[in-house]
Amino acid sequence: MDRLLANGTVNAAQSGEGPPLFLFHSLLSDRASFDAIVPALAGSFRIIVPELPGFGSSRAVEGGLARIADRMAEAVHDAAGGAPAIVLGNGYGGFVALQMAIRHPDIASKLVLADSGAAFSEPGREAFRNMAKVSREKGLEAITDVAMRRLFAPEFQAQHPELMQDRRAAFLRTDPDVFRAACDALASLDLRSELVAVKIPVLVMVGEHDEATPPPMSHELAAGLPRAELRILGGCAHVPQLQSPRQFLEAIEEFLR
Repeated sequence: MDRLLANGTVNAAQSGEGPPLFLFHSLLSDRASFDAIVPALAGSFRIIVPELPGFGSSRAVEGGLARIADRMAEAVHDAAGGAPAIVLGNGYGGFVALQMAIRHPDIASKLVLADSGAAFSEPGREAFRNMAKVSREKGLEAITDVAMRRLFAPEFQAQHPELMQDRRAAFLRTDPDVFRAACDALASLDLRSELVAVKIPVLVMVGEHDEATPPPMSHELAAGLPRAELRILGGCAHVPQLQSPRQFLEAIEEFLR
């Protein structure tokens, strides 16, 4: 069931009963990337899976990642009735969740940051600048192969052709302007000095083969957070909840209790 949050600006799917658990999707994917884990989680939680600003039916926000985080804080507050909620972010959704927790300290009770970080290395920043440049000159089609490689290892792509067709189609539905703005924001982002402000428990997770947000980013993130634990997910890349949903659920089960 879909519902509108934040004064009708954020579209979100909702299922299950229990404490609210929000799932924020990555830049190169959409909210369907959580479909494999929602049924299991919905037995214990009220799952809210928003389309981040500018994706799907959610209204875009200008002003960078901080403004996006503010919009999502409004959505979380709206859906959770003002009570602190658990927020899980994957990739770009993790950066949004982290920025939100920094700017709105009372919005979340726990964070799960999967394949995310506090800042990119210079090669990582350059990759975002290049994707923005090529997409501006040639369209999203020109970077679809690059995007899929950042999400999934080649072996996984070869073994799951139908899933990859679906994920390619989802990426090509992304608003090009929203995509480029996100690339620009991530290319300049550095939250390392602000991590100390996040006082809540945080589970940092990363796929061992993640090329988009490599494991050293998660090591740095966990080290900078006051109350963080780190889990490495074997055999996974940037969207472990799609690649290995059982392993992903097992990794977060105890933390969510």
